[in-house]
Amino acid sequence: MGDLQANPGKNLIIKVGEQEYARYPVKTSIVKKGDDLVELFKTQVAPHWQTGDLIAISEKIVAISQGRSYLLSDIKPGRLAKFLVKFVHKSPYGIGLGSPYTMELAVREVGPVRMLVAAAVAAITKPFGIRGMFYRVAGKRVNAIDGPCEYSLPPSNQSAKLPPANPEKVVLELKEKLNHDFVIIDANDLGVEVLGNSSKEYSDDLIKAIFKDNPLGQASEQTPVAVVRRV
Repeated sequence: MGDLQANPGKNLIIKVGEQEYARYPVKTSIVKKGDDLVELFKTQVAPHWQTGDLIAISEKIVAISQGRSYLLSDIKPGRLAKFLVKFVHKSPYGIGLGSPYTMELAVREVGPVRMLVAAAVAAITKPFGIRGMFYRVAGKRVNAIDGPCEYSLPPSNQSAKLPPANPEKVVLELKEKLNHDFVIIDANDLGVEVLGNSSKEYSDDLIKAIFKDNPLGQASEQTPVAVVRRV
């Protein structure tokens, strides 16, 4: 695996408990709507994996391949989205729902009633120091919505994205066709969420620990996939 190196500023090896794991980032072509992920893994990732490896995938490329990424010019925020976005805490780690465009996608994804209930619960509990209730009510799928980032490659730097549809089904189909375990993760500087996991050996908590430093690269690195191997 000498041809696969850690991304700048990241470590190749991480220790979890008494076990060390290598996270080999794999550079891929830019994924577009309609791309066949099975073929992508066969041609660009399979040459690097071995029996027993776990293949970790950024949820971003799965969503893009499913056509769940939208140019901002194609999203028309409604009145509810424009209203709700006023109350969103702006994080230095990403846009999240702090844009009327991503908020509009959230409203479309879970419905206006659920979004209004989530906002009301958050407004009631926040004065008591209880945070995170909005996302608890709205659901993890809302938390996984991404907006454009300057460092992302075009067209992602001008797009907003929903999370993958049926991620658990996606990893099970990939496992069936490629005879390997796959996991879809949403990792950033705030934390890691496991959206789909076909492995019985790697629990969700273990995967979160392995990727807690966010070693994948979504910008010029073009490494949205990692081969995970016990050292």
